[in-house]
Amino acid sequence: MIGHAPVLRAEVLALLQPRPGGRYLDATVGLGGHAEAILQASEPTGTLLGIDRDGEALILAAERLAPFGPRVRLCLGRHEALAELVSAEEGFDGILFDLGASSLHLDSAARGFSFGREGPLDMRMDQSGGDTAADLVNRHPERELADLIFRWGEERWSRKIARAIVEARRQAPIRTTTALADIAARAIPRGAWPRHIHPATRTFQALRIAVNEELTGLGPALEGAVDLLRPGGRIAAISFHSLEDRIVKQTWRQLAASERGRILTKRPVTPGEAEIAANPRARSAKLRAMERAPEARDRSARGGDSFGEAA
Repeated sequence: MIGHAPVLRAEVLALLQPRPGGRYLDATVGLGGHAEAILQASEPTGTLLGIDRDGEALILAAERLAPFGPRVRLCLGRHEALAELVSAEEGFDGILFDLGASSLHLDSAARGFSFGREGPLDMRMDQSGGDTAADLVNRHPERELADLIFRWGEERWSRKIARAIVEARRQAPIRTTTALADIAARAIPRGAWPRHIHPATRTFQALRIAVNEELTGLGPALEGAVDLLRPGGRIAAISFHSLEDRIVKQTWRQLAASERGRILTKRPVTPGEAEIAANPRARSAKLRAMERAPEARDRSARGGDSFGEAA
């Protein structure tokens, strides 16, 4: 199996507090790292439903989670469609969203997500259909490309990058990850290259988000997931860039303001130095969590919060 270390594993468990007999939902199960941890922590009778839009990821997750037998069930689908995939009557004690691309996507050159590995410029999480990143860069007008890269990548050099893409594709279609990475890097003045990330990082992020419509419906999906929690149940979301984190933070605040839940994390929980050293991809991770408003008789029964309540 492609290497996979679940980000903020201990922190997720501390916030979700899995227990025997509990019911859990991993809305982005990926390769199953967090699901495995939740099932281990809820032994011997806790159960988990894992959902993912990537069929290849589900096959690998099924192999990893096979030792848990009937305690785990996997389902192909998008987290935006939870209402269609999960019955509101089921009721969960904990729900997790681990947003963004998985190790499967980033480590496989054939999937076309990484500028560090030459492969087809694909970036689709669901490979059963839809436009690829190559379709977007070779078809979109220059202005639309610039707007896309600026909106979803927050890239200040978006116009120069879009112009460079259009100029390059006049010579030949842009088909590979390394070709696009080189075009984006050369479009940015060398003195303006970011210090800690590859100069094509934001361009690749923008295209990935656009191809997979990652942020479309994320807020409503998070809000709808809270309705699937039992009273006092908890939901956690891990984001990897400011656009995702902003949606999570705003959704939690809106739910807290309407007294549908309480925020458990004063500030986003982030990885420590040891985790970042062991797994550099974890460096940008932010974890936020909230608890569904419990019934009055249940509120006093919950344990203390590992990371405190929001003011």
